[in-house]
Amino acid sequence: MSEHTSTVIWRRDPAEVFTDNRYSRAHDWTFDGGVSVRASSSPHAVRVPLSDPSAVDPEEAFVASLSSCHMLCFLSLAATRGFVVEEYRDNAVGVLKKDEAGRLAITKVTLRPRITFSGDAPTADEIESLHHAAHDECFLANSVKTIVGWESGLDGR
Repeated sequence: MSEHTSTVIWRRDPAEVFTDNRYSRAHDWTFDGGVSVRASSSPHAVRVPLSDPSAVDPEEAFVASLSSCHMLCFLSLAATRGFVVEEYRDNAVGVLKKDEAGRLAITKVTLRPRITFSGDAPTADEIESLHHAAHDECFLANSVKTIVGWESGLDGR
């Protein structure tokens, strides 16, 4: 077992009333390694200037976390199988909509990895097998009820 920590800090601007619901949603995330990231509600959920569109919002962080976990598992598996990955780029997309219970949820995350290999590249079937194995090993995909899938390019890369 391991524990993973983060600290989320929000402070009210003394000039803001707060009870009128017109306060800044900007806040900071600090991770156990010391990295700090500016975060905010999504401008899709709370209008600017009450949200900060330049900050990371929880929905996109959720999608990035799933993408990152899948990638890290894929890279490890590819290395173990002798394939050399030069670049892994994923333009992942999460869909926020009402679920079966009528609550807003990220109901689907689609990973769209484009992978560049050097040397003997895997076949399309081997790439698909690597993605399935990475999905099975990804702690985060195993932790959520959201459908997490991926789309391969036309050539499987």
